[in-house]
Amino acid sequence: MPTAVRNLTRAQVWDYMILAARVLLAGTFISYGYAKLTGAQFGLVPAQLAQPVQQLGLFKLSWYLFGQEPFKSFVGYSQIVAGLLLLWHRTALVGALVLLPIAANVLVVDLTYLKILPALQWRLVFYLGLIFLICWHYRSRMHAAWRALTQGLAPRFPHPWWAYALLPVAAVGLDVVGALPHVAYVTALHPAVTWRSTAAMVHALLH
Repeated sequence: MPTAVRNLTRAQVWDYMILAARVLLAGTFISYGYAKLTGAQFGLVPAQLAQPVQQLGLFKLSWYLFGQEPFKSFVGYSQIVAGLLLLWHRTALVGALVLLPIAANVLVVDLTYLKILPALQWRLVFYLGLIFLICWHYRSRMHAAWRALTQGLAPRFPHPWWAYALLPVAAVGLDVVGALPHVAYVTALHPAVTWRSTAAMVHALLH
């Protein structure tokens, strides 16, 4: 055994294993994302699409639903981006944090729809464990980010008590503002129907 290998410390071995975990996760999820973008994952063949829904089963039905756009491309690109972030030292922790909900979601989907493939589920649990190990390895950065995001967070200006009491009303008003573009769109397409609906609503409120 080379002298350099014999002289490795436990910390150096651990650091190298984290590098290997990053490469494994990056390669795995980049390949998963590429498979989705190229049609190798998700979707059904024409013969399966011709079958009644009750004959497809949960697995094939889920793959049909997940194969719809833009969901399929969104998942595919997300997995590729997370994998690429893991490969660069500067963005490795960001990649792990991005990949964590992606891998957790895949595991929950597999537990729900792919109950006949326990080996794949255990592999995903292993991948999640590697992600947590990467986060633990860079825990000092995690602690600093957590403190920056949680300590001293408050409104920029003081508000009187009655302003806090009116927050539910303000929240409803904000929700109404968010609905205005949809109302304008429907009004432009169906002005007569919108007018009748508005008149009926006002009449119901006043009587």
